[in-house]
Amino acid sequence: MEKMFHTPEGVRDIYNSECEKKQYLQTKIRNIFHKYNYADIETPTFEFFEVFSSEVGTTPSNELYKFFDRDGNTLVLRPDFTPSIARAAATYFLADDASVRLCYQGNTFTNSSEYQGRLKESTQMGVENIGDASVQADAEIIVMTIEVLKQAGLKEFQISIGQVEFFKALVAEAKMTKETIQDLRQMISNKNYFGVEELIRKESLTQKLTQVFLQLPQLFGGAEVLNQASELTSNTEALAAIHRLKQIYEILCEQKVEKYISFDLGMLSKYHYYTGIIFNGVTYGTGEPLAKGGRYDSLMKHFGKDAPAIGVGLNMDTLLNVLDRQKINVLTDAGGEQG
Repeated sequence: MEKMFHTPEGVRDIYNSECEKKQYLQTKIRNIFHKYNYADIETPTFEFFEVFSSEVGTTPSNELYKFFDRDGNTLVLRPDFTPSIARAAATYFLADDASVRLCYQGNTFTNSSEYQGRLKESTQMGVENIGDASVQADAEIIVMTIEVLKQAGLKEFQISIGQVEFFKALVAEAKMTKETIQDLRQMISNKNYFGVEELIRKESLTQKLTQVFLQLPQLFGGAEVLNQASELTSNTEALAAIHRLKQIYEILCEQKVEKYISFDLGMLSKYHYYTGIIFNGVTYGTGEPLAKGGRYDSLMKHFGKDAPAIGVGLNMDTLLNVLDRQKINVLTDAGGEQG
């Protein structure tokens, strides 16, 4: 009997109609990126370890595929495009405080067994807007993400928006240790209300700070959440973070996309390089976000250029899986709801 060769755990072959649908959708999304004036860039599949080190705030070291070159340098398969794009932008594009819009397509690699069934190699497409610190840039990238999901054929989805500066301002006021902040971040992200309560009760906090932390896992929903958050604190930085969300929401309403928008102030990304708004594109049929994005105004410093930036990445494998589960044929149904 001939020996059969199988793919390793966490990777798979894509062929026939599935491959055709994936390539068709990738072309369609790339055209949308170009419409928003993003230029194509390709970065290496592997980089020096320093590009994804803990100082950058990206994927944990134990989830990286690491290996050595013949000179003994530690290399990693990219787990995330944003640090790679930031490195390239700092090297080639950001002379004289110029701004740059870059879009990409390629595979990412995460050596994690935390979630059963999740692919360890997945295709990602996305954009990075580097050099623009404006509220308009925040709103535009959300509008573009909505257009991408609609043009893929989705009709029922939400862009859930958070603001990491709200959380950071509160923990700074509380003077928590790094270990406590990490535990609290995990519990809030998991909507573990009882865990948050147990942790907070051990801290010597004011009654007002205690209440805002206890409320954080529940601060999600429509725009009314922003007013609720404003009433919970007098922290200047936290209020400034909420004010920016209100400004973004005003623009989104002007663009008539507010029906796709919700807010979640308990959303805290595992990528610690985010410094402002973060957002996820979610729909039914999967527990994974279709799109993840946010502002990272400090990341570029790591690569030698100080510049604000915001980006979004789409997981193409998750998106195609959702379209299949929702009985949407990419080749015949894509285009979504207009207007």
